[in-house]
Amino acid sequence: MSGFEGDRPPPTDVLAAFGTAGEPVWLGGAWRAGSLVLKAVEFPPETLWRSEVLAALPDSPHFRLARPVRTGDGAWVWRGWEACRLVAGEPDVSRQDDVLRAGAAFHEAIAHLDRPAFLDLRDDPWSGGDRVAWEESPVPPGGAGLLEPLVEARRPVALPAQAVHGDLPGNVLFAEARPPAIIDWPVYWRPPSWAAAVAVADALCWYDASPDLAARWAHLPEWGQMLVRALIYRIVTHETAHGPTGWTPAQIAAYRPAIEVALRHANEGAA
Repeated sequence: MSGFEGDRPPPTDVLAAFGTAGEPVWLGGAWRAGSLVLKAVEFPPETLWRSEVLAALPDSPHFRLARPVRTGDGAWVWRGWEACRLVAGEPDVSRQDDVLRAGAAFHEAIAHLDRPAFLDLRDDPWSGGDRVAWEESPVPPGGAGLLEPLVEARRPVALPAQAVHGDLPGNVLFAEARPPAIIDWPVYWRPPSWAAAVAVADALCWYDASPDLAARWAHLPEWGQMLVRALIYRIVTHETAHGPTGWTPAQIAAYRPAIEVALRHANEGAA
């Protein structure tokens, strides 16, 4: 972790290092200063790898990128901060099919990448939840009674993995007459259909999506199992971050219909 608090703006010398100035404006998770967006670095190896990838990735007619910016000295990170170009657009979590299509195009564009070594070192609630979902770590106790049916429905899958974006909803921006923009890329090494399932699970739990959304994307490989793993990932991450007493009745209630959808698809896909 960087040690920076999210509500503390980047200092003026950090702004100067990245070639911008002015009063930083809080965007929620990052700061805008001039034509740049700056955020505190949480895990430097990931930031450095991601910056190199995004700087070299060709432009696409299907998505835009928030391109990383170097300091005047050529560094991607300065005093615990990173920067990228400000891209036009706003998130729209009601446009989940468009989010998923943008994610699919992005994943196709990065399918050639090798597995980054930093994934073996990253240790945070999200990485822990991901490893539990993929049976690389044991299922912890707790989970507000939500985990048991998902773990029982989980079965082995054999799908190729690649670098994927693990948090698409809210991180795809829409602007009129422009392709969607992909921002804030948390890197995972999983099948692309899992990344889509995380987006669908989030939409079912938090963004008033209909179960029809899951049905429309059921052509993706091992769809039921990807939904099961997506929900295990989110539930374990929440429990790890907030503890067994960190659940509200509303959060538990939000997960239950999504779990029913995942189990239905998992059962349909069972041999």
